Amino acid sequence: MAMRSFVFLLGVMLTSSLAFGAQDIQTPQNGQSVQRNQIPEPSDAEQGKPPENPPEPESHGTRLRWQDIPKNVLHDQFAIFTSPLHINRDNAKWWIIFGGSTAALIATTDQKVSDSMGQETRLTTPSRWASRVGSDYFLMPAWASFYLVGKASDSPRARDTARLGVEALIDADISVAILKFATQRPRPEVKGESVAFFKGGDAFPSGHSIKSWALARVVSREFPGPRIIPIVAYGLAATVSVARVGGRRHSPSDAVAGAAMGFFIGDFVYRHHHAPSERSKIAWLANHATLTMSSSRAGGVRISFGE
Repeated sequence: MAMRSFVFLLGVMLTSSLAFGAQDIQTPQNGQSVQRNQIPEPSDAEQGKPPENPPEPESHGTRLRWQDIPKNVLHDQFAIFTSPLHINRDNAKWWIIFGGSTAALIATTDQKVSDSMGQETRLTTPSRWASRVGSDYFLMPAWASFYLVGKASDSPRARDTARLGVEALIDADISVAILKFATQRPRPEVKGESVAFFKGGDAFPSGHSIKSWALARVVSREFPGPRIIPIVAYGLAATVSVARVGGRRHSPSDAVAGAAMGFFIGDFVYRHHHAPSERSKIAWLANHATLTMSSSRAGGVRISFGE
């Protein structure tokens, strides 16, 4: 029973990762509103050598800078924890799908898997090794490499991927710490022991899963092509999620909830704080902004971004 459940979860997670990777293209965000901002005159500093992250035509005006991250994280956390108050017709299906799946696993599967899975199986050791891909001591150096490569190759996109990834990791760490403290769920480390909530523990949701999926989403949005990049990113994230179950570190619902939350945290961070590449500026403007011209009181012409 436990082996069949584990294989089924593995199949679902890996199939989902392939589907996400195959279809994940950088689509225009037509649903977003764009604030009306007047285009500023270039300052004296801007007349010289441009900074590392020059202003670009996107909703936040500039590329994400390191000093922006603390302020952005506060904004992100408010949005994350108030998101249930903003359920609408467009996003309700995702709440139903992932919320319902997590609830079903909690009610019907988690305890059965813990009770029937052997304390040590042939999958235990490989699972524990594979899950290390989602650990901080692997993810942090990996994301530092994006920035170093971006600096060496003068690639703004790689540098932005590093910054967005760090922000997504911080958001994921804060969110998962709060939820673990609130839910107090034990880990299924000992066969037969209860995995009920509010019994003391830090299992729900899976931290490795939430961080892996958050970063996978950032990478797949920044690098939608070639398709192998999103497929590998989601595949690694799915492997981490399944490995946390196989290594008896988490119940299936812990891993699924972490994957769903991480995916949407990474997507949120990207949509709100990314900057378009040079090649996509014209396409971004065409999909996000309406240029309006109006006479100012001084008799000049003002160009502003309209919704």
